[in-house]
Order: sequence, then C-alpha cells, then structure tokens
Amino acid sequence: MNEIASQNQLRMSYIRWALFTVPIITFLGFLSGQIANNGYQNRWFAALEKPYFMPPAWIFPVAWGIIYVLLGLAVAVILHARGAKFRGPAILLFIAGLIANYAWSPVFFRMHMVTEAFWLILFIFALSSLTAFFFARIRPAAALLMLPYLGWLIFAAILTQGIDQLNPETTGIAAPGLSTNI
Repeated sequence: MNEIASQNQLRMSYIRWALFTVPIITFLGFLSGQIANNGYQNRWFAALEKPYFMPPAWIFPVAWGIIYVLLGLAVAVILHARGAKFRGPAILLFIAGLIANYAWSPVFFRMHMVTEAFWLILFIFALSSLTAFFFARIRPAAALLMLPYLGWLIFAAILTQGIDQLNPETTGIAAPGLSTNI
C-alpha cells in the first residue's frame, strides 16, 4: 500500500469537517440575527424607507441559509487541506471576516448605525475577497464556494447605501413605543 490514506478516508475526513463547520457557522449567523432583532419584525427597520429594489422579506433567511452552508463547506475544504501552504492565514482571514459578518446585524439593526454598517460591509467584502484569494491558492473549489457570498455582499452594500441615502437621520427614526422617556 503506497497511500497514506485511502480516497474513502479522505472523503470521510472532509465530511467530518463539514458536519462541524456548516452547523456552527449557520447557528452563529442565526444567533447574530436574533440578538440584533433583524428583519421586518424590527420596528425601527420597518419604519425605514427602502430602495425600490429591496427584495421581499423571505429572501433574506433563504439567501443567508444558503450562503452560510456554502461558507461552511468552503472552510471545511480548507481545514481538510492539512499541510497546505497559506492554510493558517486563510483560516484566520476567514474567521476575521465571519466575526465582522456576525457584527453587521447588531450594528445595523440594534445600534441603528446605517452608515457604519455600510463601511462594515465594505470591510467584510475586502476580508472575504482576500480570503477567497487565499482559498483559491489552496483549493480552487473553496474559493468558488465563496463567490455567492461575495456577490451577496455587493448587493447588501448597495442596499445599505440606498437605505442610508433614503434615511439620512436613521438614528432618530423609531416606531412608536420604541423610545423611552425617563
């Protein structure tokens, strides 16, 4: 036997990584949204004027669900590539980008910082693009799995910028019952 591990063993190793990364990334994304009270159930957000190209509410959980699965699969490919050059920096970039991604919902929905959320998306896009570049150097399939995420980030940045332009005083917008006078 000339091989260190059989193809079946290698496949099972990847599956074990994916069974860890996909649920944890998806759960943390869901948790971030719940903590931030994201979406149309957020009365502050519901009161904002939206751009004409704002998709229906159901699109967001579907898109993010798919994106988080793809991100989990992408990082599983890289975690599985033991000994690959740039693997460590690629994983660190991925984690940094994911933390920034999870911070976006609280910045936008909880803190009502729309302009800052726009700049945060640009930062996330830069980190994620660099991550995809490193992923491509290790395993091109991992970089391909990140392309829908990069596309969604571009759309989210345009959408956030549109909301910011339509609502220049976003910190003062609140639905009745959200402000408290003490």
